[in-house]
Amino acid sequence: MKAKKFIAVAIFGLIAISCNVIDDLLTFTIDDETSFTIDSAFPVGALFEVVTPEITTNSSKEFENNNTKTDLVKDVKLTALKLTITEPTDKTFRFLKSIHLYISTDANDEIELAYLDDINSTSNTINLICISQKLDKYIKAPSYKIRAKAVIKESLTQDITVKSDMKFQVTADPF
Repeated sequence: MKAKKFIAVAIFGLIAISCNVIDDLLTFTIDDETSFTIDSAFPVGALFEVVTPEITTNSSKEFENNNTKTDLVKDVKLTALKLTITEPTDKTFRFLKSIHLYISTDANDEIELAYLDDINSTSNTINLICISQKLDKYIKAPSYKIRAKAVIKESLTQDITVKSDMKFQVTADPF
């Protein structure tokens, strides 16, 4: 009787490990980037919004390069979102109090993607906290838009260009 229980537990363990191994084999990363400009005319303490131009996903090609198809993708999540000031090169994020980024498509409602509050950075890069929502329908779409909502805590003397680097973890179904 103990031998049957041991065999059953061993088989269950192998199945669980096999599923994780298969998921790892069918998991890959898609990198996207976009830029937006923070206008120096925005007043200190006021909430401002910036919408990026549409970002073409090229997801079908990315899926194909990773040996899968759009209809087999079962899970897409944002794993990292880094903002970098590209102009002026000597500017840091010290001027920014908070920032929230949202994603949308023409066919899908807007949802929050990532955020960072109480920013106190003396660097020209910051990493945002990613929301753990499923983003399948956004990454499968031909394109999407990113909207930034932010609050400035210091006056700006010139426009600031910010690049957003996003890493999406994609898991495909083998069947």
